[in-house]
Amino acid sequence: MSNVKKILIADDEADILEIIQFNLQAEGYKVITAKNGDEAIDQAKKHQPDLIILDIMMPGKNGIEVCNILRLQPAFKDTLIVFLTALSDEGTEIRSLETGADDYLTKPISPKVLVSKITALFRRVNSNKEEPVVLQIGDLQIDREKYLVNLHNNEIILARKEFELLALLASRPGKVFLRNEILNQVWGTEVIVGDRTIDVHIRKIRQKLNLDCITTVKGVGYKFEL
Repeated sequence: MSNVKKILIADDEADILEIIQFNLQAEGYKVITAKNGDEAIDQAKKHQPDLIILDIMMPGKNGIEVCNILRLQPAFKDTLIVFLTALSDEGTEIRSLETGADDYLTKPISPKVLVSKITALFRRVNSNKEEPVVLQIGDLQIDREKYLVNLHNNEIILARKEFELLALLASRPGKVFLRNEILNQVWGTEVIVGDRTIDVHIRKIRQKLNLDCITTVKGVGYKFEL
């Protein structure tokens, strides 16, 4: 039973809680529920779930506030957090992802689609726990120990920061990396760089690889797709 994943769902609509809980339990997950933001924080601290599904518009603290509070605590730094909300505007999505959410899903969503999204998130995390030194994605090979990039058996020369940026994005294909997240991981928190720094480096990577493998997510960040 120790391998059973725990999921906390916070939503003020009882019928939604019930439907999601039923479908996740049917897949073997242990489900904890909360009806508002404050209860979500209490339940998270009590049960230490592997994943938290948050509605945004809840009584008391809203989902974004809950996410902010939890992300500031070391115990929830790596906890998966997903927003499930009726709000579908770009501004809310950007704000949600910037708080550190792993995904943003809009209602209505079929229970089967939701379960498949959750399962995919867990699979992605598990696959990244022991990251290989050499990343092989199609014909692209990235050797993180030797700082070498090979494409179609041809060595591609990248500057160090270009390499680190490509390796970061390629380490989790499909994940949207926020601009701040990229700056912190590639350039570090103590280095001040201009807003265009990432854009310039990504443009150079695309040119050198002659490959459109990095997608710009407007107003949010970038993701690697091949």
